[in-house]
Amino acid sequence: MGIQIKREDALEYHKMGRPGKMEIVSTKPVSTQRDLSLAYTPGVAEPCREIALDEEKVYDYTAKGNLVAVITNGTAVLGLGNIGPEAGKPVMEGKGVLFKKFADIDVFDIELNVTEEQAVIDAVAAMEPTFGGINLEDIKAPECFSIEATLKERMNIPVFHDDQHGTAIISGAALVNAVELQGKKIDEVKIVVSGAGAAAISCSRFYLLLGALRQNIFMCDKEGLLYEGRQEMDIYKAEFANGTTPMTLSEVMVGADVFIGLSAAGVVTQEMIATMGPKPIAFAMANPDPEIGYEEATSVRDDIIMATGRSDYPNQVNNVLGFPFIFRGALDVRARAINDEMKLAAAKALAQLAREDVPDAVIRSYDDQPISFGPEYIIPKPFDQRVLLWVAPAVARAAMETGVARRPIQDWDEYRHQLEARLGKRQGFMVPIFNLAQSRQRKKRIVMPEGEELPILRAAQRLVEERICRPILLGRPPVINELAEQYHIDLSGVEIVNPLEDERRFTYRNAFFQLRARKGVTEAAAGRMLIRTIFFGMMMVRRGDADGVVAGVSMSYPDVIRPALQIIGRDPRYSRVAGLYIMMPKSGGQYFLADTTVNIDPTADDLSEIALMAAETAARFNVTPRVAMLSFSNFGESKHPNAVKMKRATELVKLTHPHVLVDGEMQADAAVMSDILNHFYPFNTLGGQPANVLIFPNIDSGNIAYKLLMRIGECEAIGPLLMGMNKPVHVLQRSSDVQDIVNVVALTVAESLESGRK
Repeated sequence: MGIQIKREDALEYHKMGRPGKMEIVSTKPVSTQRDLSLAYTPGVAEPCREIALDEEKVYDYTAKGNLVAVITNGTAVLGLGNIGPEAGKPVMEGKGVLFKKFADIDVFDIELNVTEEQAVIDAVAAMEPTFGGINLEDIKAPECFSIEATLKERMNIPVFHDDQHGTAIISGAALVNAVELQGKKIDEVKIVVSGAGAAAISCSRFYLLLGALRQNIFMCDKEGLLYEGRQEMDIYKAEFANGTTPMTLSEVMVGADVFIGLSAAGVVTQEMIATMGPKPIAFAMANPDPEIGYEEATSVRDDIIMATGRSDYPNQVNNVLGFPFIFRGALDVRARAINDEMKLAAAKALAQLAREDVPDAVIRSYDDQPISFGPEYIIPKPFDQRVLLWVAPAVARAAMETGVARRPIQDWDEYRHQLEARLGKRQGFMVPIFNLAQSRQRKKRIVMPEGEELPILRAAQRLVEERICRPILLGRPPVINELAEQYHIDLSGVEIVNPLEDERRFTYRNAFFQLRARKGVTEAAAGRMLIRTIFFGMMMVRRGDADGVVAGVSMSYPDVIRPALQIIGRDPRYSRVAGLYIMMPKSGGQYFLADTTVNIDPTADDLSEIALMAAETAARFNVTPRVAMLSFSNFGESKHPNAVKMKRATELVKLTHPHVLVDGEMQADAAVMSDILNHFYPFNTLGGQPANVLIFPNIDSGNIAYKLLMRIGECEAIGPLLMGMNKPVHVLQRSSDVQDIVNVVALTVAESLESGRK
């Protein structure tokens, strides 16, 4: 099953904080009178004059070149139908979020209060001066066909109806690969299409471009086959009329090579799959539930290649593999249109990418299971970051070759670097971590000693719903259940353990007494301590009854670390533990800050270990660590003991681990600004790149830095992470919200999986 979303959670997600999912952010400073004069009057007059002389300069002086309109009139919203423009707005905002996340494209969502075809056309066409491209969305058929066609003729910017072309391009890429794997030819296969709406007609048209033959495509709606002479067919359905007699879908399916489902759940039976020809291909793409389930189809045909729209089965046909990257390529060459050649280029790029070796970073995100071109991998994974680097250039090149590009790309290597920069700027940092946790069949058991705290209960519900782990809450069941009932929290799938009543408390007490008997703990004291949930939780991990501990929303940092060190202990490679925060500024990138929470005044030896732990943590996130030892001094400018300490720590890391990119002592601006670093200190050993792992001389500086970055620097923070433990233990801030807790638990799961691999 996919992730189950509750109504109240969806409503709260859209309502919390700033309502909706979008905001407008200024890209220029507006902090002084001079800034205001440049942004508006009188300075703004100068770009206006330039654009008046040369209209193309609008791309140089405004955001038009990276701005797409996502437009609907609300007449065919998702599976909800004609619900109106206001009700369709959350979907349009969501589409804007995907544009930004996957391709760094800005979006204005526009909901039109018009349904008449010509009124929609006139309204959209009038917006051409504002946008670099138009993404039409959720406009009902058959009007959507003529609306898009007319706008493409009238407008001099790309117009793309994703409901038509998105699924066509993605499924087309999958079809190219599936046909080859089954040893067939696309111009010979019999294709049966269930559904006759915008997506079905567009997919069928696209398969013709790929080489399929019209006489081999059999399209069915809920009444059965579209055949010549059938009454009440519009011109778009008539385009795919085939044969002269009525037939049911099950009759048409006999002997078919390919089934394309763009209709409704459950319309295909196992018997129908069984009647298909040898080595069949079935793309059941109805959402959220396909025309036939993956297990149902594969259980009756072991020679089938199956795809669905779902993320929990192989071969997900997901439109997010298409529209962000197609528009990215089109915008980057200032294309006048998105033509068939550009769409074909996108599909062929996706098909080819699926045949390439899959990077370890992608494999790790999907349960470490082998991923290679074959029946269960005919299309790239939705979160494969290589898609941007393959599809956008292919689309841009096709635009240039077909003459619709107004600004051809001259240097393709430089263009790839620009795309990589966009990728790093907006990549979903936690996505691979969540994917890794969700893909495991046997869920890791994460114990949360503060089971009676409301944020922990809310987080536990999320962790089960998102299939991240098996949460174990410690506390009194009546208290926990009463809280859950009061706040409508579903604890299905959550284990509740009461240390006061659990039979393991005697075993744990004896084991803890033996562990600490010569360190001031009596047997009676051990019993009293094991009543406390934090000690009980640590013993669960030590004894293998849980895989990790997350605590701290109601405890002080020392109250969590002390039992962790006493019971679980340090990683034998290190002599101490340390704290780290991952900071993600709006401008992009990630920075790993240590030590921010544990060691008050570490020595040079301590700092060298902290640097190595932090570098190892960065590498776990597929980030190449570049470590800066921070100070108020740059490379020997001061002989103060604090500066000398950081210099010595640098030397120790280089001595013991010469492969690590590390340098110091250095000031923070030199560390993170490559122009300062390379201009003034060209001898640096960070490979010409800014540092991304920042090691602070003491807890004062580290703690101050991360809190300022988080509170007034508008950085997203993940952490704190506790490094150097023998098993995964992480300490939450008391101010942690539900998302913070979920993030840290997911990281704990990933760390446990990493430990298992080792």
